[in-house]
Amino acid sequence: MPVRPHLLAACVALGLAACTSVPVGKTAAATQPALTAQTLNSGGTMPAEQARVHFDHAELHFAVDPAAQSIDASATLSFTAKSATDTLLLDLDRNLPISAIELGGQPLAAGSWSNPDGRLRIRLPAPLAAGGKVSVTIRYGGKPHVAKKAPWDGGFVWSHTADGQPWVASAVEGEGCDLFWPCIDQPQGEPDLVDTYVTVPKTLAAPGNGVLVGIADEGDRHTYHWRAKHPDTYAISINVGPFKLLKADYASRYGNTIPMELWYLPEHAAGAKQLFGEFPRMLDFFEQQIGPYPFGDEKMGVVETPHLGMEHQTINAYGNGYPKSEYGFDWLLQHEFSHEWFGNQVTNADWDDMWLHEGFGTYMQPLYGQYLHGDMAYFAMLHTERTALKNKYPIVSGHSQTEHTVYDAEHGPGNDIYYKGSLMLHTLRQLIGDKDFFDTVRRLVYGRPDPKPGNFQPRYASTDDYVAIVDQVTGRKLDWFFDVYLRDAALPRLDEQRDGDTLKLRWVTEHGKPFPMPIEVQVGDTVHTLPMRDGSGQLQVPAGSLLIVDPRSKVLREMPHVEAYQQWMKQQRAARAARK
Repeated sequence: MPVRPHLLAACVALGLAACTSVPVGKTAAATQPALTAQTLNSGGTMPAEQARVHFDHAELHFAVDPAAQSIDASATLSFTAKSATDTLLLDLDRNLPISAIELGGQPLAAGSWSNPDGRLRIRLPAPLAAGGKVSVTIRYGGKPHVAKKAPWDGGFVWSHTADGQPWVASAVEGEGCDLFWPCIDQPQGEPDLVDTYVTVPKTLAAPGNGVLVGIADEGDRHTYHWRAKHPDTYAISINVGPFKLLKADYASRYGNTIPMELWYLPEHAAGAKQLFGEFPRMLDFFEQQIGPYPFGDEKMGVVETPHLGMEHQTINAYGNGYPKSEYGFDWLLQHEFSHEWFGNQVTNADWDDMWLHEGFGTYMQPLYGQYLHGDMAYFAMLHTERTALKNKYPIVSGHSQTEHTVYDAEHGPGNDIYYKGSLMLHTLRQLIGDKDFFDTVRRLVYGRPDPKPGNFQPRYASTDDYVAIVDQVTGRKLDWFFDVYLRDAALPRLDEQRDGDTLKLRWVTEHGKPFPMPIEVQVGDTVHTLPMRDGSGQLQVPAGSLLIVDPRSKVLREMPHVEAYQQWMKQQRAARAARK
């Protein structure tokens, strides 16, 4: 199974060797049953049975046994029928045996349901009409799939702290929520509300998504009850450990108060306090640049994990080791936190639209560097991203995709959904200007230009939705821009020819698509803008004059020197491998 680049992408983009380190106490996955193809895949075309229902509420109970590396669980799931149906179709790893299923509190006969391959089919005793409601309780348990190298492959991480105490986390973006709870494993499978109950030994804590409703004592154990609104299915997480808690309130520029929480291991207190000190700056940046923190009535939460990290809604996983950075901020925390806006507030309608999460999320790092320190950090990060582009597959295929295909660089765009998405957004910003650019981002994220706490809800969006937003805001038709950058694999090439003192420029695209991208040309001390309305333009450049095409690095395009560098690096890696 190929390694997923989800977080490695941002690591490479910022050149941080620490990203490849393995946290202290991490244990390798033991021999375990194989996952079915159904469970391995997340997304794709939603089955008709799942499209017929709206997911109202999930009540999830987990008793976590770190010593046995097992869970005893139940899930009560409530749905409203959008159209008539006689079946509930859910996703759950078949390696977590089901002991009983109840419908409306009544036990179902074993013959009423089946789960041969990880797709749980429950036959309703009577058809459910449109508008009808149904509640099903599924009791199950066992040993959840163990990740070998989370978060690049999904599953649980059963680890220990330096002093031998249990340290547990889940990270399931790639394979999906069905690795540990029965769900609709689709981007559009979000429940309206999730109540999660996690029972652990009293020596341990269980930070979770949303608001802490309460902690109930149960002898030598206690149960944490968390409540979250509209969480991404893969963003629901289990976290267990001997955590300490840092808490404070953030006074938002929008008038509300946002609780901040960092759950950390006691031996890392110094690093945790330093990281916690970055929270207010990050909140200020996002709220100033994008808009209100989407979950201000819940919390900005972070938990230390025995894997690198993941964007778990309101409880972001962090395992970056509290490093110092040449850019003055922790890229991992900032990247995962960006997904509260790009991923959790606005969710891709299909995995084919995943650049909306990762492209925007990656662009937030250079933007934050610019916010903190100016243009040097901004362009340095963008240039590092530029050297990592592959340009083998389009970012957007135009048809429904699974998560695996999108992230697999051998058969899909892979890391380009991060880097190319980010660099394309930089180019779009230069093309339409800051005012319009950030207006389009706000409309994408919140569905409106004037977001305030309480006047928006989490939403879904597609690539076409964003293109329509850009056209609406700018009053221009910019399909040509997105067609080339998103739907072509190759970057546009700027062909340069000299005819005496005349410089002739012409855009060349992979499939001959129109590309009227304006280009700046510096001649001597003067910068000229060529409109390139028909994809070409020319300018008088006296012999011997200083000539710089695109002097402010505004346009993402093919760059021979970058491709030459990439080829040289490939040769160097091959040579090193041959010497081993």
